[in-house]
Amino acid sequence: MILAIDVYYYDNRAKAVGVLFEWDDTAPRQTIITFIDDVAEYVPGEFYKRELPCIEALLQKTGTDFLDAVIVDGHIYTDNNWSYGLGGKTFELLGKRIPVIGVAKTGFHTNKDTVIEVLRGESKNPLYVSAIGIDALFAADKIRNMQGPYRIPDILKTLDMVTKDGCS
Repeated sequence: MILAIDVYYYDNRAKAVGVLFEWDDTAPRQTIITFIDDVAEYVPGEFYKRELPCIEALLQKTGTDFLDAVIVDGHIYTDNNWSYGLGGKTFELLGKRIPVIGVAKTGFHTNKDTVIEVLRGESKNPLYVSAIGIDALFAADKIRNMQGPYRIPDILKTLDMVTKDGCS
């Protein structure tokens, strides 16, 4: 089972959402939601310090024993020297037992060597896929072939909508 995670921030709270699915699913099999109070302020270059506690709260609610991989909305590495970003920190949080795939909508100029640009549908804008604990080319192929005709796979689009729903 794959767990894709997204977090939405409002006021000083966060809503962390996870969707469980298999690679060929057209819709999530299960959605898990948790709310976190008193989240840390955003610090440029240290986004993981804000997001990681939210991911941890969600993982505590879902459990991890049955997971084949976790997808985060972000990068595994922040630079070409393999410095951990959100995905790498998530991999550490998981005890380096469960592969983590980063799917980012924007690229960094500092990590071009650690991502694979994936074009989906007719979009000219790639997704930036990175991975740890699993072959990056395999991960990129899985993201490329997820269900949905557009740039963002259907399940990840659903995750984004559920994450933002009711938080404005």
